[in-house]
Amino acid sequence: MKSIAVCVGMLLTASVAMAGAQKSYQVTGPVLEVKDNAIVVEKGKEKWEIARDKDTKVTGELKVGEKVTVEYQMKAVSIEVKAAAKGGAKKK
Repeated sequence: MKSIAVCVGMLLTASVAMAGAQKSYQVTGPVLEVKDNAIVVEKGKEKWEIARDKDTKVTGELKVGEKVTVEYQMKAVSIEVKAAAKGGAKKK
């Protein structure tokens, strides 16, 4: 009975660890705009608008012109599978 409880505990721990293991990315550059729900950062010649919310941790005073490093994660919101084009795939 103890071994079953230990196995269940290990599985729960592993699933929680995997859920939190989403890959993070970074962008660094000057702040172009600060909104309640987003920040716009310039990277090279590109403008990156990154969403933020009440849970976004901000260290320091966030204002236009400051150089920042934004750590973010990409997550699919929805996925729509399209039917394959006719004649595209051949059967063997």
